[in-house]
Amino acid sequence: MIRDLTYAYPAAAAPSLLEVTLTFGPGLTAVVGPSGSGKSTLLRLLNGLVPHFHGGTIRGQVRIRGKDAFRTPTSALAREVGFVFQDPESQFVRSIVEDEVAFALENTAVPHAMMRERVAQAMDAAGVAHLAARATVSLSGGEKQRVAIASAIALRPGILALDEPTSQLDPGGAAAVLSACADLAQNGTTVVIAEHRAASLLTVADQLVVVDQGRVLGPGDVNRMLQHLADPPPLVGLGRTLGWDPVLVEPTEARRMAPPLRKRVAAQPVTGGAAAWELRACDLGHAGHAVLEDIEVAGHTGEVVVLMGPNGGGKTTLLRAIAGLQKPLAGRAWRSPGRVAYLPQDPGVLLHRSSVRHEVEYTLRRARSDQPAELVIGRLGLSGLAGRYPGDLSSGQRQRAALAAILAGTPTLILLDEPTRGMDLRARLALTALVREMTASGASAVVATHDPDLAGSIADRVLVVEDSRVRDAGAPRTALSGDSPYATDIGRIYPGGPVTLEELLQCL
Repeated sequence: MIRDLTYAYPAAAAPSLLEVTLTFGPGLTAVVGPSGSGKSTLLRLLNGLVPHFHGGTIRGQVRIRGKDAFRTPTSALAREVGFVFQDPESQFVRSIVEDEVAFALENTAVPHAMMRERVAQAMDAAGVAHLAARATVSLSGGEKQRVAIASAIALRPGILALDEPTSQLDPGGAAAVLSACADLAQNGTTVVIAEHRAASLLTVADQLVVVDQGRVLGPGDVNRMLQHLADPPPLVGLGRTLGWDPVLVEPTEARRMAPPLRKRVAAQPVTGGAAAWELRACDLGHAGHAVLEDIEVAGHTGEVVVLMGPNGGGKTTLLRAIAGLQKPLAGRAWRSPGRVAYLPQDPGVLLHRSSVRHEVEYTLRRARSDQPAELVIGRLGLSGLAGRYPGDLSSGQRQRAALAAILAGTPTLILLDEPTRGMDLRARLALTALVREMTASGASAVVATHDPDLAGSIADRVLVVEDSRVRDAGAPRTALSGDSPYATDIGRIYPGGPVTLEELLQCL
């Protein structure tokens, strides 16, 4: 229970949460809202990190399962609340996956036999049983995310709070995690999930909370609360446009009501420019072990290639090989001369200077560019944050800061690994527009993502990376529609495309 709660981080110009009163009841509650709106702060009230760890000023009341959160140590609240952060790698303690999942149980003195049973069940639920003996440092971003979720589930807490738990998961992994959370909610656990990619979450949520600029609406019935979403998922946006009542969140239901296309907007073929990068007969991997074998792929100037596929399938390995950061075990990797802008899955490794502006200026100096720093800062919606220390930003804001730092100047090759992690719709649209503008000016881009809506809006061509191979799935209308596991919600309704709401509205 949270009552009359106002909270500001140390030295913050404005509160992150303002006059919040709500109760998280039984079931699964979805928490949605723009990047930096206060969603993560709201969740961190539940395990005492706000205010015990972060400090700042706070007034109001927070009671967690009968305990006063302001007077109860976080170590005690941890027994009541399982928590998964936006950057799950930051909460890892042990070096082996199975040990990491067992760590919290060891600290709460769970008997060994019971511990083994809980660990096995949690790893099955999160889909990571096959990773039990793996080193945590060897995992992909999505695999780390699922291991962190298994660790929280194993504790069997009364409250389970997950911050962006599916942001790096492939469709199967995301569905498994949400299904496991729904089962926990049905069995009495209070589950609270904050997400930007909310489409799938809305199909399993019992109630919805909307956070915007520190103000909180709800919780309330999902369909009733959808009217408060400023940037709704595409299917919700379609329902609003067509006047559906209730607005549908499930593609299979929407397919029965969707109107026929009045016309088809012809896809604009990408006229292949000069070769920008290529891999010929390449085996790619680590320590002599090939993750990808006999790879034959290439990209061209003016083109955006999107990489999709299961977690751990080799997308990051492929990106690093294109960047020249990882030599092939066999074969030849080539890229044209020029500056490479590379965004790793963890943006924090790029951000070391005192402000967002200084990060961008550092890149511009190294690139010997006279481009104003404010240009890329403004394009990515960071003008109001330019003077802030990147470490103090929300996950989505920090992601945009890293993007601004690498995209400043005129890179000739743009390589982005899960670039929309923690980013809201407006930020994704701004990124899409900026990358499109840069490729139109002669750059080449490769984007690894599990976000089908990003892929649908930005891709000229989709490559699927799985089973040690790379397969050209073609244009988004083919790769992201119908029964494809990577289809957008709009694409599921209209096999063969369109795959984005914007395209669909043109066709209607």
